[in-house]
Amino acid sequence: MNHDAALILVDVQPDFMPGGALACHEGDAIVPGIDQLLRHRLFRQTVATQDWHPRGHVSFASMHAGTQAFQQTPLYGHPQTLWPDHCVQNTPGATLHPGIDWSQADLILRKGNRPDVDSYSAFRENHGPDGNRPSTGLAGWLRERGVSEVYAAGLARDVCVLWTVQDALALGFRAHVIWDLTRPVTPESDAATRAALEESGIGIVQSAELHD
Repeated sequence: MNHDAALILVDVQPDFMPGGALACHEGDAIVPGIDQLLRHRLFRQTVATQDWHPRGHVSFASMHAGTQAFQQTPLYGHPQTLWPDHCVQNTPGATLHPGIDWSQADLILRKGNRPDVDSYSAFRENHGPDGNRPSTGLAGWLRERGVSEVYAAGLARDVCVLWTVQDALALGFRAHVIWDLTRPVTPESDAATRAALEESGIGIVQSAELHD
């Protein structure tokens, strides 16, 4: 066991997989590896995040007249990508993927449940009307449990996983992405994602390395 590290599994939900409302490229391919990683219990704590939007969420393109999904629009002074309606509370696409034994998780953190604020990172929501990024409380929860290092997997590599590890680093944790257990919205983003991680000093690892 890695005694001071936590595994953060970001938004492993059907809506982010092929056939889902906001499908990531090959998103379902990570499910068996994540389930296997959980069973090995290599981490002090395991956290799963769950995108959990109310109907009519501000990030949905359907709420902005004359726009299309994946366009950007200004919101509270920052660019907001408009998404297809996805991970709506209490819909099948918002569940945690049934191919993973989630009983192994120590904490399930729902995010994006404020109608007027989007939420990519496990640690902080996006900018709100007051210009701040509200905390989810995860950093304090991990610190109280002796965690100083995080490994992130899940969806999407270029959005919520990336924001999660960037925030982890900014909040004082050592941070890594388990590259083979993430997938992007689109693979065209991978070079920019990898460059952003390397520039920040965030580790890029493969799941096989964790079992050694």
